[in-house]
Amino acid sequence: MSTIFIVLPILTLLMFDLGLALKPADFKLIAERPKPVIIGLVGQIILLPLIAWAIILSPLTANLSPLFIIGIMLVACSPGGSSSNVFSMLAKGDVALSVTLTACSSIITLFTLPLIMAWVTQSVGEAVDIHLPIGKLLVQNIVLMVVPISIGFVVNLFKPVAAEKIHNVLKRIAMPALVLLVTIFFFQHKQTIVEQFGSLGLTMSVLILATTFCGALMAWIFRLTTKERRTLVIEIGMQNAAQAITIACSPLIFNNEVIAIPAIIYALMMNLILLAYVGMTKIRKSTN
Repeated sequence: MSTIFIVLPILTLLMFDLGLALKPADFKLIAERPKPVIIGLVGQIILLPLIAWAIILSPLTANLSPLFIIGIMLVACSPGGSSSNVFSMLAKGDVALSVTLTACSSIITLFTLPLIMAWVTQSVGEAVDIHLPIGKLLVQNIVLMVVPISIGFVVNLFKPVAAEKIHNVLKRIAMPALVLLVTIFFFQHKQTIVEQFGSLGLTMSVLILATTFCGALMAWIFRLTTKERRTLVIEIGMQNAAQAITIACSPLIFNNEVIAIPAIIYALMMNLILLAYVGMTKIRKSTN
């Protein structure tokens, strides 16, 4: 079975779930508390791709295929996924800020992702005959992200009770769905993943640790609250692996499952590292 037929419904459900969690008050947060929102978006949209590119230029990725380089940047350019809202809740972070950042980054990256990936693909993709159809990427992102988010938002606006019930169900299946996707993809590409896990696993771990550290540093520099800091650590460090996999596997875009391998490994390392972070926040709270 092609991975695209698995990841498409997962991504659509995750985006619909994000829309269900959105409320008009979440957009007011931009005006009421612009500082954490701006800092979070700068971290997600600008800082994360820069860190990823710096890692790519380092000796760490010297032996990686251009396809993996494209995959790493694709992950770095994807917006924070709806799972970050769950992690923010578990870490006792600012969930409203998390939802706002996820929604805003999902909209902004509709335009920044194609621009950055067009440059990356032109830089390293020629050697492997990979090109990026920007128009098709934009249309696909609108259909798979903007439309389900908008539908979820409208449902929540007019049927808040029903939206809450559906959201409670979907947020419980989001993580198992991603685990299922990773498992299926692993068995389909077992040999390549095992062979590359050492270098790619280290690369993706460094990316996650570097971005989460920068999120914490930015929060400290701008003197954000503890809840805001925890949310920024998670939002800046947690990308939408499902979207990256969809773009990589889509027959309209790259149509290359090898490009999705960094996103699969990223999803695994991301959950392990951020679950450890959530555990640390709970330990610190219990000792205070």
